[in-house]
Amino acid sequence: MTTATTQIADYSKTVFTAQTREGHSVSHDIYHLGSGTPVVLIQELPGIGQETLALANRLVDAGHEVVMPHLFGPIGRTSIGGNLVRVLCLRKEFSALAANRSSPIVDWLRLLCRDVRQSRGAAGVGVIGMCLTGNFAISLIADDSVLAAVASQPAMPFFKQGALHMSAKDVADVRNALDEKGAMQVLRFEGDPLCTSEKSECIHKAFNDDGATRIDEITLPGKGHSVLTLDFVDEEGHPTRAALEGVLEYFTRQLTSTH
Repeated sequence: MTTATTQIADYSKTVFTAQTREGHSVSHDIYHLGSGTPVVLIQELPGIGQETLALANRLVDAGHEVVMPHLFGPIGRTSIGGNLVRVLCLRKEFSALAANRSSPIVDWLRLLCRDVRQSRGAAGVGVIGMCLTGNFAISLIADDSVLAAVASQPAMPFFKQGALHMSAKDVADVRNALDEKGAMQVLRFEGDPLCTSEKSECIHKAFNDDGATRIDEITLPGKGHSVLTLDFVDEEGHPTRAALEGVLEYFTRQLTSTH
């Protein structure tokens, strides 16, 4: 039996304010649902749509508190009209086209993760980033506050699939963190036009080049894109359902064991 998706009006809402590396004070609404080990769920598109809310429900059902920042776009639905990249380029927190450096919003998200860990008295938090925010999850695993990270279909920088949305220092910090914490997960469809095989090769070259598995990539068949949301099929044996079950097992292992 499928239960109704919890709507955003039934979430608790707070505001979190912090500064980016460039000194900009940034505030965003934060939506909270559930209790248990905290997972910071970062929206993938402008707006927090029904598919993302459904994913939040699945995380809550698995025993997590979902902490969901509203970074851009409408609430309760997604909006991908117009030139998405142009819109993001106008925002100081995002650097949608940048290669070899992360968006300033990553600094803000890092401080959010630290605040969640401290305020909940948790050993650490889990993070899920998707599409526009997938690369953010890779950067965030380097922070002490983050014990588990999942990057689903990381797409940025869009027009340089052979590059990462991270600096060389970011890459080194992530490698060191993953050596200590164990491998994180990357999810993608084999034929994804936005998170391509070239992006996959770039990730493996950056993190798995010496025989160590720091990034555990789960590749699904087909040409879908949004593994955990828009292309998710909640049926036993479906590849996306298996991917979600793997994410939940990973979070349980990382967030409930002693570190």
